[in-house]
Amino acid sequence: MKLIIAIIKPSRLEPVREALAAHDVTGMTVTEVKGYGRQKGHSEIYRGAEYTVHFIPKLKLEIAVPADRAAEVTQLIAETARTGRVGDGKIFTLDLNDVIRVRTGETGADAL
Repeated sequence: MKLIIAIIKPSRLEPVREALAAHDVTGMTVTEVKGYGRQKGHSEIYRGAEYTVHFIPKLKLEIAVPADRAAEVTQLIAETARTGRVGDGKIFTLDLNDVIRVRTGETGADAL
């Protein structure tokens, strides 16, 4: 099993969710996060005063999938979240040792 963590632009959430649902990926956790990479923030003007935004709002998606589907799901997220501009995000794939479904007690791939 693999845990896919994707950091994407908030505007790309719905297209990514629709693409994953169309490929039978059924579970996802979404968290609002802030951060920066090469984008390094930007300047804005609010009520006549200029200020710098150092942390850019992003969304963090966490998706557990069987190991044989990890490459497919990662590629699908990358294609759907891509805008071609700086700040599109990152995708991380980690090994997932175990999963337990709390309601039934199922473990491993059966719990996904």
